[in-house]
Amino acid sequence: MGWPASSPVQTVTSRARVVLLGQGIGYSASPPMQNAAFQAAGLNWDYSLLDLPAEGLGEAVRRLRGPEYRGANVTIPHKIRIMDFLDQLEGDALASGAVNTICKIDGALIGHNTDVAALRAALGTLGWAGGSRAVILGGGGGARAAAVALAGTELTFVVRRPPASPLAGATYLNWDDASWGRLAQESSLLINATPVGRDETDSGPLLAALPRSGSVIDLVYVRGGTPLVRAARERGRAVCDGWEILLAQGAAAFGLWTGLAAPLDAMRAALGK
Repeated sequence: MGWPASSPVQTVTSRARVVLLGQGIGYSASPPMQNAAFQAAGLNWDYSLLDLPAEGLGEAVRRLRGPEYRGANVTIPHKIRIMDFLDQLEGDALASGAVNTICKIDGALIGHNTDVAALRAALGTLGWAGGSRAVILGGGGGARAAAVALAGTELTFVVRRPPASPLAGATYLNWDDASWGRLAQESSLLINATPVGRDETDSGPLLAALPRSGSVIDLVYVRGGTPLVRAARERGRAVCDGWEILLAQGAAAFGLWTGLAAPLDAMRAALGK
């Protein structure tokens, strides 16, 4: 998917642009959510997808410096690598080592991480006051944001390959190590920060790892809930699904780009929530 066409001459009435940088992101619900927010706020802005491989990030950032662009979101698998191309990192982006939101201020591209705030809000919604251990599936940007939100908790990450920069004090287990499922069953919190669950056929390991009494957060969003979310609800677990994370991080990003309070009702309606 290419860059949106734009005029080389920008005027006061030109449409401002925001893009989502990722790969394999045709499923994303961010464009309707953010475009509904811009419309509700009376802004002549447009949000669109830019699906690109890692080798295209440098050119993507160069294009973002054009006058029509106000910023971007970043998703799988670019949240960590994108940091190499930005001018500055702020707050939770520094703490997590991952960026999901880019703002442009006086021509500089500033990296933020609104996933952390969304996950903190999710923990508050769950009434989760801490526990002996949280198990986080994944080692990418979403998982690193979860680690910041869970500061002070004993963390075990389940990954398919060792991370290039492991988090200090965390334990890492391989996805193929059967012991992580038993560990997750006894955990206070299970967070799925992988794409597993978008396809109904690949969720067996997650369902087997459902905590016996702990809470569940799934960053994946699908209509009707992922298999993990549905199973957790059926068994009476406290659950926060990916739709609420999407809305919360998107509202925070909207505020960073525009300086306005996010129109949450319009964003929820666009998501069908």
